[in-house]
Amino acid sequence: MKAHAYTPDGDGKGREIAIPADMAEEAKAAHETLVEMLAEGRDDYLEEFFANGTLPLEHILEGLHDGVRDRRIFPVMCASGVHNIASDLILNFALEDFPKPDEHLPWKGTLNGKEVERPEKDSEPVSVYVFKTVADPFSGRVSYFKVVSGIVRNDANLINARTGGTERLAHIGSLFGKTIQPVGELHAGDIGGVAKLKESLTGDTLDDKGSLITYPKVQLPEPSIAYAVSAKTRNDEDRMGNAVHKILEEDLLLRFYRDPQTKEFLLAGTGQQHVEIITSRLKKRYSVDVELHAPKIPYRETVRGRAEVQGRHKKQTGGHGQFGDCWIRIEPLPRGGKFEFGNEVFGGAIPRNFIPAIEKGIIETAERGYLAGFPVVDFKVVVYDGSYHDVDSSEMSFKLAARKAFKAAMEQAKPALLEPIMNVEVQAPVEYAGDLMGDMNGRRGPHLRYGD
Repeated sequence: MKAHAYTPDGDGKGREIAIPADMAEEAKAAHETLVEMLAEGRDDYLEEFFANGTLPLEHILEGLHDGVRDRRIFPVMCASGVHNIASDLILNFALEDFPKPDEHLPWKGTLNGKEVERPEKDSEPVSVYVFKTVADPFSGRVSYFKVVSGIVRNDANLINARTGGTERLAHIGSLFGKTIQPVGELHAGDIGGVAKLKESLTGDTLDDKGSLITYPKVQLPEPSIAYAVSAKTRNDEDRMGNAVHKILEEDLLLRFYRDPQTKEFLLAGTGQQHVEIITSRLKKRYSVDVELHAPKIPYRETVRGRAEVQGRHKKQTGGHGQFGDCWIRIEPLPRGGKFEFGNEVFGGAIPRNFIPAIEKGIIETAERGYLAGFPVVDFKVVVYDGSYHDVDSSEMSFKLAARKAFKAAMEQAKPALLEPIMNVEVQAPVEYAGDLMGDMNGRRGPHLRYGD
């Protein structure tokens, strides 16, 4: 029940003041809620709360420490690192109320195929969990780790439980701001850092050779938004791949890939700000300047009607000529049907060895599209008649004939453009339902379902 005032961009030291009058009632209510929550954690506190209506300060502090330790209470605190406001309060809270290493619950891991628990004690075999990786332009890959059990000494050789490789922890140190201060050893519960591990990444476990325990990796959400990324200059393009690879090592929430349909490089993250920060980091750390823009939409084309057409390819240049002639029927398939090919040729109108060339010609032409250059999907083609020449016919001739037939068929088969559809779930108070429904309809939401 205290307030602290800070000077923005000052020395970060707050002064204690009275709670402002317009916040007093809200602060009191929040305080009473916290006291009730702490009282429910212990029977003696609950009796004391019922008798006195509150708890003394020492029991509030003790109950808060126990609640955080037992993971019944998850504190949320506000501060501004940019303006140097309230950082000292967060650090003091961590020092006073976060559990000490020997108070932690045992870590759960897998040892020899069985689930086991490993307490944070120096007497246990050495096990280290890598929780963060930073790609430093000068030091290379820097790994931050927590010593779960045992004592890690400088120049220790530990086994990576994921790869089976040996890692030498040369020049281990404790973290002090952005620097790593060298130390001789780190004990269970300590946080440390080391540079230039060969193959260890975030989420890996390093162990003594005789006790290869593996701790589970943190389950991270998949990226929710992707941007097309391109280098501004040829020089940036040459360096972009290597720089992005290093960024991916330290940020497991990122994805970088090439869309096989649009041929664009995509950078995906948890939000727009996340992706923009990564591009800023690429420029600041690695002098790679890239541009972000909306990715191309991977449309598809299809047919809505049926058509029967002839494709005929004939070329005579004085010597060995080219001749291919085929009749095809094209018709639509249900969504998701992709492509089907059928052969109904009889009587030897087209030799069987030329049929695969016809199919290949249609597939290649369908990939390039008809309306706007997007792949054609969900259609069926049947070749049912044609003719050939004993000397001039070849696989290439029938492939070219199939291309002409497909283009002619698309003119008559009512071609259409398909858009990708996303399933979006929106949760909002009922008073906004009308506005949301109107907005969705304005964006051509085809299937809307209204619930409580």
